[in-house]
Amino acid sequence: MLDPRPHLGEPLALDLLNTRWVDDGPQDLLTDLTGLRIWLTTTELADTAPVDTRTLEAVLAARTAIYDAVVHGAKEGINEVLGHGRLRRSLTDDGPTTTPDIADPAWLPAWLAADNLLHLLAEAPHRIRQCAHPHCVLFFYDTSKNGTRRWHSMTTCGNRTKAARHYAKKT
Repeated sequence: MLDPRPHLGEPLALDLLNTRWVDDGPQDLLTDLTGLRIWLTTTELADTAPVDTRTLEAVLAARTAIYDAVVHGAKEGINEVLGHGRLRRSLTDDGPTTTPDIADPAWLPAWLAADNLLHLLAEAPHRIRQCAHPHCVLFFYDTSKNGTRRWHSMTTCGNRTKAARHYAKKT
């Protein structure tokens, strides 16, 4: 089944936030196991965890924690999700490596999303943005050269905003 979301391809943490969107009303990909399977497949995590209610609950907990961290600056939820695993350092034939060590596979996708948020926050927290269109709830990581991107997509929300502004000037 194809991913029905209007915006794909963001870093994992923001992609998880974008499992909720507005299209003729609020939409949520993660209301059932089919949606979880779609999200895991789209993010190339399909082989990392079972598609069951425990994984869905863990992913929903991570989505809430990431949202609270990005929008409200809350740390507790992210730390709780990250508490389900750790990074393991080891030396292999190919040299030093770091791998996630998660005791419960149901938490691996959630943990990876929370860990990804930490990387984004360490790299450039000011580039984590919510779309500026007043009716859009999607998030994006601003990779524009000057860091002034305002919409998750210029062809949808950006165009709508500019068209509305133009129409308002005409009347």
